[in-house]
Amino acid sequence: MIEVQNLKKSFNDFLIWDDVSFTIEEGETLAIIGRSGCGKSVLVKHLNALLYPDEGKVIIDGENIFELQYVDLRIMRQRFGVLFQGSALFDSINTFENVAFPLRYFTDNSEEEIESIVMEALEMVNLANTADKNTAELSGGMRRRVALARATVLRPDFLIYDEPTSGLDPQTSEEINDLINGMANDLNITSIVVTHDIHSVLEVAERVVFLEDQQLCWQGTVEEMRESDNKQLLDFITASEYKIKK
Repeated sequence: MIEVQNLKKSFNDFLIWDDVSFTIEEGETLAIIGRSGCGKSVLVKHLNALLYPDEGKVIIDGENIFELQYVDLRIMRQRFGVLFQGSALFDSINTFENVAFPLRYFTDNSEEEIESIVMEALEMVNLANTADKNTAELSGGMRRRVALARATVLRPDFLIYDEPTSGLDPQTSEEINDLINGMANDLNITSIVVTHDIHSVLEVAERVVFLEDQQLCWQGTVEEMRESDNKQLLDFITASEYKIKK
């Protein structure tokens, strides 16, 4: 479980958000939504202490991660996988080596073990036949899937998805949503999805956190979101041009 307690963050005199509190239960998928610039990405960078707050705590397994020493902090961060919005692949090396990179950097696995783990990860995202291809040759959706394979090779407890369907066509977006659900179910990963895509939220999330006006404006289950009369939340959903069926 991740417990976010009374976080406040500002950059110089500019307040990002104040008094943000919520929990992420083990094995669940939480969506963090809100308009561009509301601080979604800033918030998730606090979950693994890539950023530190002005005030507040993030508690993982009973420990405030902002109080961890460097060695323990590195160990904690290895419990997180991240699917970056732009995939963040290395185009100078092939697909196999991109997925193998965390294993070579963080483990002492043999080459045989690395090959087995990488190929299993690529099979999970239906890209085993691309192992020898340069990632620059792949489509946007395929690059996103390679990045997802890389994010899971260390078998993280938590997986952060930063705008996983951004820039993808509807069919490819649906494939990514299916993979998010598959990873959550097959690997029992706790998932945090940062997105503007309300359709994706409805497909993958169990609970939702909505940031607006420098605060956590609303939180609840997807079913509660369907029934909510929160004006700011409804305005955001309406602006997304997606109508929720109640």
